[in-house]
Amino acid sequence: MSEHREVLVIGAGLSGIGAAYRLQTECPGRSYAILEAREASGGTWDLFRYPGVRSDSDMFTLGYPFRPWRQPKTIAAGGTILEYLRDTAAEYGIDKHIHYGRRIVAASWSTADARWTVRTGSGEEWTCSFLYVCTGYYRYESGYEADFPGRDSFAGAVVHPQHWPEDLDYAGKRVVVIGSGATAVTLVPAMAEQAAHVTMLQRSPSYLLSLPAKEGGARLVGPRVVRARNVLLTWALFQASRRWPARVAKSLRAGVAKQLPADVPVDPHFAPRYDPWDQRLCVVPDGDLFAAMRAGRASVVTATIDSFTPDGIRLTGGEHLDADVIVTATGLTMVAFGEIALSVDGRPIDSHELHVYKGMMFDGVPNLAWCVGYTNASWTLRADLTSRYVCRLLNYLDRHRIDIATPRLPAGAHDTGEPLMNLSSGYVRRAAAVLPRQSDRRAWRMLNNYLLDMPRMRLSRIDDGDMMFARTRTGE
Repeated sequence: MSEHREVLVIGAGLSGIGAAYRLQTECPGRSYAILEAREASGGTWDLFRYPGVRSDSDMFTLGYPFRPWRQPKTIAAGGTILEYLRDTAAEYGIDKHIHYGRRIVAASWSTADARWTVRTGSGEEWTCSFLYVCTGYYRYESGYEADFPGRDSFAGAVVHPQHWPEDLDYAGKRVVVIGSGATAVTLVPAMAEQAAHVTMLQRSPSYLLSLPAKEGGARLVGPRVVRARNVLLTWALFQASRRWPARVAKSLRAGVAKQLPADVPVDPHFAPRYDPWDQRLCVVPDGDLFAAMRAGRASVVTATIDSFTPDGIRLTGGEHLDADVIVTATGLTMVAFGEIALSVDGRPIDSHELHVYKGMMFDGVPNLAWCVGYTNASWTLRADLTSRYVCRLLNYLDRHRIDIATPRLPAGAHDTGEPLMNLSSGYVRRAAAVLPRQSDRRAWRMLNNYLLDMPRMRLSRIDDGDMMFARTRTGE
Protein backbone atom coordinates (compact mmCIF):
# COMPACT_ATOMS: atom_id res chain seq x y z
CA MET A 1 0.00 0.00 0.00
CA SER A 2 1.40 3.39 -1.00
CA GLU A 3 1.79 6.42 1.24
CA HIS A 4 0.33 9.71 0.06
CA ARG A 5 1.46 13.30 0.60
CA GLU A 6 0.18 16.30 -1.27
CA VAL A 7 3.76 17.31 -2.09
CA LEU A 8 6.78 15.04 -2.32
CA VAL A 9 10.19 16.70 -2.18
CA ILE A 10 12.97 14.54 -3.60
CA GLY A 11 16.28 15.19 -1.86
CA ALA A 12 17.25 16.46 1.60
CA GLY A 13 20.11 18.72 0.63
CA LEU A 14 20.37 22.49 0.44
CA SER A 15 17.43 22.78 -1.97
CA GLY A 16 15.17 20.21 -0.31
CA ILE A 17 15.49 21.67 3.17
CA GLY A 18 14.80 25.16 1.81
CA ALA A 19 11.80 23.85 -0.13
CA ALA A 20 10.39 22.23 3.01
CA TYR A 21 10.62 25.50 4.93
CA ARG A 22 8.71 27.35 2.22
CA LEU A 23 6.04 24.64 2.05
CA GLN A 24 5.56 24.76 5.83
CA THR A 25 5.29 28.52 6.02
CA GLU A 26 3.56 29.42 2.74
CA CYS A 27 1.41 26.32 2.14
CA PRO A 28 0.72 25.19 5.71
CA GLY A 29 -2.42 23.29 4.73
CA ARG A 30 -0.57 20.90 2.43
CA SER A 31 1.10 17.74 3.68
CA TYR A 32 4.60 16.95 2.45
CA ALA A 33 7.46 14.50 2.85
CA ILE A 34 11.10 14.56 1.82
CA LEU A 35 12.42 11.35 0.26
CA GLU A 36 16.21 11.11 0.50
CA ALA A 37 18.20 8.42 -1.29
CA ARG A 38 21.08 8.40 1.16
CA GLU A 39 21.09 7.69 4.89
CA ALA A 40 21.94 11.27 5.84
CA SER A 41 20.79 14.78 4.99
CA GLY A 42 22.96 17.53 3.56
CA GLY A 43 23.33 16.44 -0.05
CA THR A 44 26.55 17.77 -1.56
CA TRP A 45 27.85 18.89 1.82
CA ASP A 46 27.54 15.42 3.30
CA LEU A 47 28.85 13.62 0.21
CA PHE A 48 32.06 15.58 -0.46
CA ARG A 49 34.81 14.92 2.08
CA TYR A 50 37.97 15.89 0.20
CA PRO A 51 40.57 18.13 1.90
CA GLY A 52 39.56 21.78 2.07
CA VAL A 53 36.03 21.25 0.73
CA ARG A 54 34.25 24.58 1.00
CA SER A 55 31.68 26.84 -0.59
CA ASP A 56 32.54 28.45 -3.91
CA SER A 57 29.99 31.23 -3.27
CA ASP A 58 29.76 33.57 -0.33
CA MET A 59 27.68 32.17 2.51
CA PHE A 60 25.56 35.29 2.93
CA THR A 61 23.91 34.48 -0.42
CA LEU A 62 24.37 30.69 -0.30
CA GLY A 63 22.68 30.62 3.12
CA TYR A 64 18.90 30.74 3.45
CA PRO A 65 17.24 34.17 3.47
CA PHE A 66 14.92 33.00 6.25
CA ARG A 67 17.87 31.92 8.43
CA PRO A 68 20.72 34.33 7.64
CA TRP A 69 24.34 33.24 7.84
CA ARG A 70 25.83 34.86 10.94
CA GLN A 71 29.34 33.45 11.08
CA PRO A 72 32.31 35.62 10.08
CA LYS A 73 33.65 33.24 7.43
CA THR A 74 31.99 34.08 4.15
CA ILE A 75 33.76 31.22 2.34
CA ALA A 76 32.91 28.36 4.70
CA ALA A 77 34.22 24.83 5.15
CA GLY A 78 32.01 21.96 4.04
CA GLY A 79 31.54 20.66 7.58
CA THR A 80 30.37 24.06 8.78
CA ILE A 81 27.85 24.26 5.93
CA LEU A 82 26.57 20.76 6.73
CA GLU A 83 26.07 21.75 10.36
CA TYR A 84 24.18 24.86 9.25
CA LEU A 85 21.85 22.79 7.03
CA ARG A 86 21.10 20.21 9.71
CA ASP A 87 20.58 22.87 12.37
CA THR A 88 18.11 24.59 10.03
CA ALA A 89 16.20 21.33 9.48
CA ALA A 90 16.07 20.67 13.23
CA GLU A 91 15.07 24.23 14.17
CA TYR A 92 12.00 24.19 11.94
CA GLY A 93 11.06 20.54 12.44
CA ILE A 94 11.90 19.70 8.84
CA ASP A 95 14.02 16.73 9.89
CA LYS A 96 10.87 14.96 11.10
CA HIS A 97 9.57 14.89 7.51
CA ILE A 98 12.69 13.26 5.99
CA HIS A 99 12.51 9.60 4.99
CA TYR A 100 15.98 8.18 4.37
CA GLY A 101 17.08 5.33 2.13
CA ARG A 102 14.41 6.10 -0.49
CA ARG A 103 16.14 6.24 -3.86
CA ILE A 104 13.53 7.19 -6.41
CA VAL A 105 13.87 5.25 -9.65
CA ALA A 106 10.58 6.06 -11.40
CA ALA A 107 7.68 8.50 -11.25
CA SER A 108 4.53 8.13 -13.34
CA TRP A 109 1.78 10.72 -13.75
CA SER A 110 -1.89 9.86 -14.15
CA THR A 111 -4.10 12.64 -15.50
CA ALA A 112 -7.26 10.73 -14.54
CA ASP A 113 -6.15 10.61 -10.91
CA ALA A 114 -4.22 13.93 -10.96
CA ARG A 115 -1.34 12.39 -9.08
CA TRP A 116 2.18 11.10 -9.36
CA THR A 117 3.08 7.58 -8.29
CA VAL A 118 6.70 7.41 -7.18
CA ARG A 119 8.59 4.13 -6.87
CA THR A 120 11.77 3.57 -4.87
CA GLY A 121 14.57 1.16 -5.67
CA SER A 122 13.24 -1.24 -3.02
CA GLY A 123 9.78 -1.27 -4.61
CA GLU A 124 8.09 1.04 -2.12
CA GLU A 125 5.44 3.38 -3.58
CA TRP A 126 4.43 6.92 -2.66
CA THR A 127 1.84 9.13 -4.30
CA CYS A 128 1.50 12.89 -4.43
CA SER A 129 -0.37 15.69 -6.16
CA PHE A 130 2.81 17.68 -6.85
CA LEU A 131 6.35 16.38 -7.32
CA TYR A 132 9.24 18.71 -6.47
CA VAL A 133 12.64 17.33 -7.52
CA CYS A 134 15.45 18.85 -5.41
CA THR A 135 18.20 16.42 -6.36
CA GLY A 136 20.68 18.89 -7.83
CA TYR A 137 22.16 18.21 -11.24
CA TYR A 138 24.94 15.66 -10.83
CA ARG A 139 25.21 11.92 -10.25
CA TYR A 140 26.08 11.14 -6.62
CA GLU A 141 27.30 7.62 -7.31
CA SER A 142 30.18 8.60 -9.59
CA GLY A 143 31.97 11.68 -10.87
CA TYR A 144 33.37 12.06 -14.36
CA GLU A 145 36.47 9.98 -14.94
CA ALA A 146 38.50 10.73 -18.06
CA ASP A 147 40.00 7.71 -19.82
CA PHE A 148 43.70 8.29 -19.17
CA PRO A 149 45.99 5.86 -21.03
CA GLY A 150 48.11 3.68 -18.77
CA ARG A 151 46.05 4.42 -15.69
CA ASP A 152 46.30 0.85 -14.40
CA SER A 153 50.08 1.00 -14.59
CA PHE A 154 50.36 3.72 -11.92
CA ALA A 155 51.69 2.21 -8.69
CA GLY A 156 50.24 4.84 -6.35
CA ALA A 157 46.70 5.84 -5.40
CA VAL A 158 44.31 7.39 -7.94
CA VAL A 159 41.48 9.26 -6.22
CA HIS A 160 38.41 11.13 -7.44
CA PRO A 161 37.36 13.96 -5.08
CA GLN A 162 33.73 12.84 -5.11
CA HIS A 163 34.70 9.62 -3.31
CA TRP A 164 37.56 10.53 -1.04
CA PRO A 165 39.00 7.63 1.02
CA GLU A 166 39.04 8.41 4.72
CA ASP A 167 42.33 6.55 5.14
CA LEU A 168 44.24 8.22 2.30
CA ASP A 169 47.67 9.22 3.61
CA TYR A 170 49.37 11.86 1.46
CA ALA A 171 51.60 13.42 4.12
CA GLY A 172 55.10 13.93 2.75
CA LYS A 173 54.12 12.58 -0.65
CA ARG A 174 54.17 14.01 -4.16
CA VAL A 175 50.65 14.78 -5.37
CA VAL A 176 49.37 15.68 -8.83
CA VAL A 177 45.86 17.13 -9.03
CA ILE A 178 44.43 16.92 -12.55
CA GLY A 179 42.00 19.76 -13.18
CA SER A 180 41.61 23.53 -13.09
CA GLY A 181 38.11 24.08 -11.73
CA ALA A 182 36.82 24.95 -8.29
CA THR A 183 37.60 21.51 -6.84
CA ALA A 184 41.22 21.55 -8.01
CA VAL A 185 41.69 25.13 -6.84
CA THR A 186 40.40 24.06 -3.42
CA LEU A 187 42.39 20.82 -3.18
CA VAL A 188 45.83 22.13 -4.08
CA PRO A 189 46.39 24.55 -1.16
CA ALA A 190 44.64 22.22 1.29
CA MET A 191 46.78 19.20 0.37
CA ALA A 192 49.93 21.32 0.18
CA GLU A 193 49.78 21.78 3.96
CA GLN A 194 50.84 18.14 4.43
CA ALA A 195 52.14 16.87 1.10
CA ALA A 196 55.77 17.15 0.02
CA HIS A 197 54.57 19.03 -3.07
CA VAL A 198 51.32 19.41 -5.00
CA THR A 199 51.19 20.06 -8.73
CA MET A 200 48.01 21.30 -10.40
CA LEU A 201 48.05 19.80 -13.88
CA GLN A 202 45.59 21.54 -16.17
CA ARG A 203 44.82 21.18 -19.83
CA SER A 204 43.42 24.71 -19.88
CA PRO A 205 43.17 27.34 -17.11
CA SER A 206 40.16 28.90 -15.40
CA TYR A 207 39.52 32.47 -14.32
CA LEU A 208 40.39 32.93 -10.65
CA LEU A 209 39.26 35.64 -8.27
CA SER A 210 40.86 36.10 -4.87
CA LEU A 211 38.38 37.17 -2.17
CA PRO A 212 38.60 37.59 1.61
CA ALA A 213 37.53 34.43 3.47
CA LYS A 214 35.97 36.52 6.24
CA GLU A 215 33.37 39.29 6.16
CA GLY A 216 34.29 42.18 8.41
CA GLY A 217 31.14 44.24 8.08
CA ALA A 218 28.43 41.73 8.96
CA ARG A 219 28.32 42.66 12.65
CA LEU A 220 28.12 46.35 11.85
CA VAL A 221 25.43 46.38 9.17
CA GLY A 222 23.81 42.94 9.62
CA PRO A 223 23.82 39.81 7.45
CA ARG A 224 20.85 40.90 5.34
CA VAL A 225 22.63 44.05 4.22
CA VAL A 226 25.75 42.05 3.39
CA ARG A 227 23.62 39.59 1.46
CA ALA A 228 22.02 42.37 -0.60
CA ARG A 229 25.42 43.95 -1.27
CA ASN A 230 26.91 40.62 -2.40
CA VAL A 231 23.95 39.97 -4.70
CA LEU A 232 24.55 43.33 -6.38
CA LEU A 233 28.31 42.88 -6.63
CA THR A 234 28.00 39.42 -8.17
CA TRP A 235 25.36 40.67 -10.60
CA ALA A 236 27.54 43.65 -11.56
CA LEU A 237 30.58 41.46 -12.22
CA PHE A 238 28.58 39.11 -14.42
CA GLN A 239 27.00 41.96 -16.39
CA ALA A 240 30.39 43.61 -16.87
CA SER A 241 31.82 40.28 -18.05
CA ARG A 242 29.12 40.02 -20.68
CA ARG A 243 29.42 43.62 -21.90
CA TRP A 244 33.18 44.13 -21.65
CA PRO A 245 34.70 40.62 -21.60
CA ALA A 246 38.16 41.72 -22.70
CA ARG A 247 38.39 44.36 -19.95
CA VAL A 248 37.16 42.03 -17.23
CA ALA A 249 39.51 39.26 -18.43
CA LYS A 250 42.44 41.68 -18.32
CA SER A 251 41.49 42.80 -14.81
CA LEU A 252 41.18 39.20 -13.53
CA ARG A 253 44.54 38.24 -15.04
CA ALA A 254 46.16 41.33 -13.50
CA GLY A 255 44.76 40.41 -10.09
CA VAL A 256 46.30 36.93 -10.38
CA ALA A 257 49.62 38.27 -11.65
CA LYS A 258 50.11 40.35 -8.49
CA GLN A 259 49.99 37.21 -6.34
CA LEU A 260 52.07 34.78 -8.39
CA PRO A 261 55.72 33.93 -7.74
CA ALA A 262 58.08 35.80 -10.03
CA ASP A 263 58.93 32.66 -12.03
CA VAL A 264 55.29 31.74 -12.82
CA PRO A 265 53.87 33.59 -15.84
CA VAL A 266 50.19 34.41 -16.18
CA ASP A 267 50.20 33.13 -19.74
CA PRO A 268 49.64 30.23 -20.29
CA HIS A 269 48.84 29.15 -16.71
CA PHE A 270 46.16 31.75 -15.88
CA ALA A 271 45.04 33.03 -19.30
CA PRO A 272 41.86 31.11 -20.25
CA ARG A 273 40.87 30.74 -23.89
CA TYR A 274 37.25 31.71 -23.17
CA ASP A 275 35.54 34.85 -21.87
CA PRO A 276 34.81 35.36 -18.17
CA TRP A 277 31.64 33.53 -17.04
CA ASP A 278 31.47 31.33 -20.12
CA GLN A 279 32.44 28.94 -17.35
CA ARG A 280 32.14 29.43 -13.60
CA LEU A 281 34.58 31.81 -11.96
CA CYS A 282 36.73 30.09 -9.32
CA VAL A 283 37.07 31.83 -5.97
CA VAL A 284 40.43 31.69 -4.15
CA PRO A 285 39.79 32.62 -0.48
CA ASP A 286 42.54 34.85 0.90
CA GLY A 287 44.64 33.90 -2.14
CA ASP A 288 45.52 30.54 -0.50
CA LEU A 289 46.43 28.88 -3.80
CA PHE A 290 48.90 31.63 -4.67
CA ALA A 291 50.35 31.61 -1.15
CA ALA A 292 51.08 27.87 -1.50
CA MET A 293 52.81 28.55 -4.82
CA ARG A 294 54.91 31.39 -3.39
CA ALA A 295 55.96 29.12 -0.52
CA GLY A 296 57.11 26.46 -2.99
CA ARG A 297 54.60 23.90 -1.71
CA ALA A 298 52.54 23.95 -4.92
CA SER A 299 53.04 24.56 -8.63
CA VAL A 300 51.01 24.62 -11.82
CA VAL A 301 51.66 22.88 -15.13
CA THR A 302 49.59 23.57 -18.24
CA ALA A 303 49.88 20.64 -20.62
CA THR A 304 48.10 17.56 -21.94
CA ILE A 305 48.59 14.01 -20.72
CA ASP A 306 50.24 11.37 -22.85
CA SER A 307 49.80 8.56 -20.33
CA PHE A 308 50.11 7.50 -16.73
CA THR A 309 53.33 5.70 -15.83
CA PRO A 310 54.20 3.51 -12.83
CA ASP A 311 55.60 6.53 -10.99
CA GLY A 312 53.63 9.49 -12.33
CA ILE A 313 52.36 11.13 -15.52
CA ARG A 314 54.11 11.57 -18.86
CA LEU A 315 53.03 14.70 -20.72
CA THR A 316 52.65 14.96 -24.49
CA GLY A 317 55.73 17.20 -24.64
CA GLY A 318 57.84 14.43 -23.15
CA GLU A 319 58.13 15.85 -19.62
CA HIS A 320 57.37 13.63 -16.65
CA LEU A 321 55.59 14.55 -13.40
CA ASP A 322 56.62 12.28 -10.52
CA ALA A 323 53.73 11.38 -8.24
CA ASP A 324 52.81 9.14 -5.35
CA VAL A 325 49.13 10.18 -5.42
CA ILE A 326 47.06 11.36 -8.39
CA VAL A 327 43.77 13.17 -7.84
CA THR A 328 41.45 13.26 -10.84
CA ALA A 329 39.47 16.46 -10.26
CA THR A 330 37.97 16.03 -13.71
CA GLY A 331 34.44 17.12 -12.89
CA LEU A 332 30.90 15.94 -12.38
CA THR A 333 28.53 13.76 -14.36
CA MET A 334 25.42 15.85 -14.91
CA VAL A 335 22.00 14.21 -14.92
CA ALA A 336 18.43 15.44 -15.26
CA PHE A 337 15.77 14.92 -12.57
CA GLY A 338 18.08 12.78 -10.45
CA GLU A 339 17.91 10.11 -13.19
CA ILE A 340 14.31 9.36 -12.25
CA ALA A 341 12.47 7.63 -15.11
CA LEU A 342 9.49 9.93 -15.73
CA SER A 343 6.33 9.08 -17.61
CA VAL A 344 3.07 10.92 -18.26
CA ASP A 345 -0.03 8.78 -18.84
CA GLY A 346 2.16 5.87 -19.82
CA ARG A 347 4.37 7.90 -22.18
CA PRO A 348 8.08 7.90 -21.22
CA ILE A 349 9.58 11.37 -20.93
CA ASP A 350 12.85 12.15 -22.72
CA SER A 351 14.43 14.97 -20.70
CA HIS A 352 16.29 16.34 -23.71
CA GLU A 353 13.03 16.82 -25.61
CA LEU A 354 11.63 19.06 -22.89
CA HIS A 355 11.66 22.85 -22.83
CA VAL A 356 12.12 24.62 -19.52
CA TYR A 357 9.44 27.01 -18.23
CA LYS A 358 10.53 29.74 -15.81
CA GLY A 359 13.62 27.72 -15.04
CA MET A 360 11.69 25.07 -13.11
CA MET A 361 8.78 23.37 -14.94
CA PHE A 362 8.57 21.68 -18.33
CA ASP A 363 6.45 21.64 -21.45
CA GLY A 364 3.80 18.93 -21.23
CA VAL A 365 4.80 17.68 -17.76
CA PRO A 366 2.04 18.36 -15.18
CA ASN A 367 2.54 19.25 -11.52
CA LEU A 368 6.31 18.82 -11.47
CA ALA A 369 9.18 21.22 -10.79
CA TRP A 370 12.94 20.70 -10.79
CA CYS A 371 14.96 22.96 -8.51
CA VAL A 372 18.05 24.21 -10.35
CA GLY A 373 20.17 27.02 -8.95
CA TYR A 374 22.24 29.66 -10.66
CA THR A 375 25.48 28.95 -12.47
CA ASN A 376 26.69 32.54 -12.19
CA ALA A 377 25.71 33.24 -8.56
CA SER A 378 24.86 31.38 -5.37
CA TRP A 379 22.71 28.30 -5.92
CA THR A 380 20.29 29.24 -3.15
CA LEU A 381 19.28 32.56 -4.70
CA ARG A 382 17.57 30.77 -7.55
CA ALA A 383 16.53 27.70 -5.52
CA ASP A 384 14.60 29.83 -3.04
CA LEU A 385 12.85 31.74 -5.83
CA THR A 386 11.81 28.41 -7.35
CA SER A 387 10.44 27.13 -4.03
CA ARG A 388 8.48 30.31 -3.46
CA TYR A 389 7.02 30.09 -6.98
CA VAL A 390 6.01 26.47 -6.36
CA CYS A 391 4.17 27.65 -3.24
CA ARG A 392 2.47 30.46 -5.18
CA LEU A 393 1.36 27.95 -7.79
CA LEU A 394 0.03 25.50 -5.19
CA ASN A 395 -1.91 28.24 -3.45
CA TYR A 396 -3.36 29.38 -6.78
CA LEU A 397 -4.54 25.83 -7.50
CA ASP A 398 -6.17 25.65 -4.06
CA ARG A 399 -7.96 28.99 -4.43
CA HIS A 400 -9.38 28.08 -7.82
CA ARG A 401 -10.02 24.40 -7.04
CA ILE A 402 -7.69 23.32 -9.83
CA ASP A 403 -5.96 19.96 -9.83
CA ILE A 404 -3.49 20.13 -12.71
CA ALA A 405 -1.06 22.77 -13.93
CA THR A 406 0.85 22.03 -17.14
CA PRO A 407 3.16 24.47 -18.96
CA ARG A 408 2.65 24.49 -22.72
CA LEU A 409 5.18 25.92 -25.15
CA PRO A 410 3.31 28.53 -27.21
CA ALA A 411 2.80 28.05 -30.93
CA GLY A 412 5.52 29.74 -32.94
CA ALA A 413 8.15 29.44 -30.24
CA HIS A 414 11.57 28.40 -31.52
CA ASP A 415 14.14 26.14 -29.92
CA THR A 416 17.34 28.12 -29.33
CA GLY A 417 19.49 25.01 -29.08
CA GLU A 418 20.71 26.14 -25.67
CA PRO A 419 20.66 23.63 -22.81
CA LEU A 420 19.09 24.39 -19.46
CA MET A 421 22.55 25.42 -18.23
CA ASN A 422 24.30 27.44 -20.89
CA LEU A 423 27.97 27.14 -19.96
CA SER A 424 30.91 25.98 -22.05
CA SER A 425 32.25 23.84 -19.18
CA GLY A 426 33.10 20.27 -20.05
CA TYR A 427 30.57 18.78 -17.63
CA VAL A 428 27.78 20.80 -19.29
CA ARG A 429 28.86 19.89 -22.83
CA ARG A 430 28.99 16.21 -21.88
CA ALA A 431 25.40 16.42 -20.61
CA ALA A 432 23.97 18.15 -23.69
CA ALA A 433 22.11 14.99 -24.71
CA VAL A 434 20.16 14.76 -21.44
CA LEU A 435 19.51 18.36 -20.38
CA PRO A 436 16.20 20.10 -21.20
CA ARG A 437 16.42 23.00 -23.62
CA GLN A 438 15.49 26.66 -23.83
CA SER A 439 13.18 28.47 -26.24
CA ASP A 440 13.21 32.03 -27.56
CA ARG A 441 10.19 33.09 -25.48
CA ARG A 442 11.00 34.98 -22.29
CA ALA A 443 9.20 32.62 -19.90
CA TRP A 444 10.99 29.71 -21.55
CA ARG A 445 14.53 30.99 -21.01
CA MET A 446 16.94 30.68 -18.09
CA LEU A 447 17.75 34.30 -17.38
CA ASN A 448 20.48 33.62 -14.79
CA ASN A 449 19.76 37.08 -13.46
CA TYR A 450 18.49 37.32 -9.89
CA LEU A 451 17.38 40.93 -10.23
CA LEU A 452 15.16 40.03 -13.19
CA ASP A 453 14.08 36.65 -11.85
CA MET A 454 12.95 38.00 -8.49
CA PRO A 455 9.96 40.03 -9.79
CA ARG A 456 9.19 37.38 -12.42
CA MET A 457 9.03 34.57 -9.87
CA ARG A 458 7.50 36.54 -6.99
CA LEU A 459 5.00 38.84 -8.73
CA SER A 460 4.18 37.60 -12.23
CA ARG A 461 0.77 36.11 -13.02
CA ILE A 462 0.40 32.40 -12.52
CA ASP A 463 -2.18 32.29 -15.34
CA ASP A 464 0.17 33.88 -17.86
CA GLY A 465 -1.20 32.09 -20.92
CA ASP A 466 1.60 29.50 -21.02
CA MET A 467 0.27 27.55 -18.03
CA MET A 468 -2.69 25.32 -18.74
CA PHE A 469 -5.07 24.26 -15.97
CA ALA A 470 -7.49 21.35 -15.59
CA ARG A 471 -9.71 19.60 -13.09
CA THR A 472 -10.06 15.85 -12.75
CA ARG A 473 -13.29 13.94 -13.35
CA THR A 474 -13.96 13.98 -9.62
CA GLY A 475 -13.24 17.72 -9.28
CA GLU A 476 -15.95 20.30 -9.00
